[in-house]
Amino acid sequence: MQSRKHTGFLDAYRTPFAVILGTGEIPSAVAVYLQRAGFSTILSHDPFPPVIRRSMAFHDALFDDRARVEDIEGERAEDAMRLVEILSKPGRVAVTTMGVIDLIAIRSPQVLVDARMQKHRVSHDLRVAPLAIGLGPNFQVGANCDIAVETRPIRNGRLVTVGRTDAADGVASLLGGIGKERFVYSEQSGIWRAPIEIGARVYKGVLIGRLGDQLVHAPIDGVLRGCVRDGSRTPAGVKLIEIDPRGRNAQWTGIDDRSRAIAIATMKAIRLKQAVPLVSRVGSGSYPPESVGAEDA
Repeated sequence: MQSRKHTGFLDAYRTPFAVILGTGEIPSAVAVYLQRAGFSTILSHDPFPPVIRRSMAFHDALFDDRARVEDIEGERAEDAMRLVEILSKPGRVAVTTMGVIDLIAIRSPQVLVDARMQKHRVSHDLRVAPLAIGLGPNFQVGANCDIAVETRPIRNGRLVTVGRTDAADGVASLLGGIGKERFVYSEQSGIWRAPIEIGARVYKGVLIGRLGDQLVHAPIDGVLRGCVRDGSRTPAGVKLIEIDPRGRNAQWTGIDDRSRAIAIATMKAIRLKQAVPLVSRVGSGSYPPESVGAEDA
């Protein structure tokens, strides 16, 4: 028989439940804010695009590595019992390869967030939950989501309540004055190999890794901010590495400004649609409505 604390997640009237699609730095920032707001939160992995900012994400929990973002820990779950176990612990989110359909069969979420940032793929209709939120390009309110959040640098964090989000324009946000030049992209598909750890100081021209016969060198001096996990099968045309050129101000852990703005906007979307208070008011009060969007001030 399950203990009372282990059945809390399965009880829809006790704790609000959110599913986030994606395990990169943006879905992880959203997960941190949702967990702090009282949600039982699960991140569902999608292999495309590969995650590079892994020290700012819960992604590596899929490989049973320690994955911590600020004060929240991520743990791997591949079945219902493990999900229940993880979500019964304070300060935890679950990370899984289970898809939305599998997760809905365990318990229907109040909130579903697509944070995969699939810039050139049209997302399927997310409206299988009371509130479906799309982050980034290819979302249309009323067609495949209920509300969306812009993620382009010039409009980052703006809510879209009518119409479409902006299309991807291929313009990278600036970091230390450097845009696309701080990334290296895959020229072919294959197995990625890289012995260097994220956070390492590197110099322009230093060999970072190999993808088949493509040798990948650091494009600029700086700190290795992002790197596809060693041994990952990687398609052509995706980011393999990122270098942060800001010297002592470089950031490769925690939540960066862009991801935080998107996470805050996601919480505002939940408050705007009043999705959670409608379900939590008959529950145990474990979710405090006033904490949604608390970063407004």
